Amino acid sequence: MNICMIGAGYVGLVSAACFSEFGWSVECIDKDADKVERLQQGSVPIYEPGLDILLRRNLDDGRLRFSTGLDAAVSAADLVFLAVGTPMRRGDGYADLSYVFEAVEELTPSLSGFTVIATKSTVPVGTSREIERRIRELRPDVDIAVCSNPEFLREGSAIQDFTHPDRILVGCDDSRARQVMERLYKPLTLRNAPLVFVSRESAELAKYAANAFLAMKISFINEIADLCEKVGADVQQVATAIGSDRRIGDKFLHPGPGYGGSCFPKDVAALIRTAREAKAPLSLIEQVEKVNAERKIAMGARIEEAADGKLRGKTVAILGVTFKPNTDDMRDAPALVVVPMLQERGAKIQAYDPQGR
Repeated sequence: MNICMIGAGYVGLVSAACFSEFGWSVECIDKDADKVERLQQGSVPIYEPGLDILLRRNLDDGRLRFSTGLDAAVSAADLVFLAVGTPMRRGDGYADLSYVFEAVEELTPSLSGFTVIATKSTVPVGTSREIERRIRELRPDVDIAVCSNPEFLREGSAIQDFTHPDRILVGCDDSRARQVMERLYKPLTLRNAPLVFVSRESAELAKYAANAFLAMKISFINEIADLCEKVGADVQQVATAIGSDRRIGDKFLHPGPGYGGSCFPKDVAALIRTAREAKAPLSLIEQVEKVNAERKIAMGARIEEAADGKLRGKTVAILGVTFKPNTDDMRDAPALVVVPMLQERGAKIQAYDPQGR
């Protein structure tokens, strides 16, 4: 199977490396010529445990290639993945789909024969249908199927998550595309990984709903931590007690300075905006977003309180500045809120992170 992966960011790189490890021929396309040149030499621009080994092995074996031009790769592809960024749009919180639609416009002229186009990018409900509409408008003769295939990878354990998934979710309403996706993921389904087919809209919404639910667990345990301090309980003991209930689970029940990263903040915001637009507001998720913002500010206030309200001239050590361990990702990290707060109050900062850049 020939795969074209458009976008050599976090999702694109991990997916491309893992698919090539399955034995498929993968060409990963990115407009950043410097990044592509480094990748061709086996230099990985992000920190993700195990990714460098996987990438170099498949580069050496010829199953994985990197390029800036997509014409030949798209023309030869059985399956084209869209793995470009969908950042939060400035001003309104909606997902910015400009990179997705730009990629669609550029790939369409090169489509040849039956091709499955699948979104790995996190996109709002209805995006897959809009992608198909745009392609058919440009090429009425084209033979395609558009699917949604969202990723559920955690930074720091992405290779493990990709190769041992809780489920593989595919939004698809075309029988030929279903066969392609079944073949693509056969190396995983042979190991009993569940391959779940749903509608495209359901797959798109499920990705947002999953991230919002996990963000809610983080905000929940942070509020419980605040209560524990007031009533003399130990939040770690409380988290262990409730996490041992199989209906709840112990994941994401670790109190801290709030969630951050490239996914939860933008996906929660986009889901809130989508719900408002559909006139079905999600008041619970709106509160999750509010609690998280307040949590980061509260962390700065607690540090000031620990210094008896006198931070000016004092040196504060910050151990860990990325949004979570085992990543170099600084996007929306709590440290980006806490550190400026401390500096405004006159503190001198000494920060350390083993992977932070």
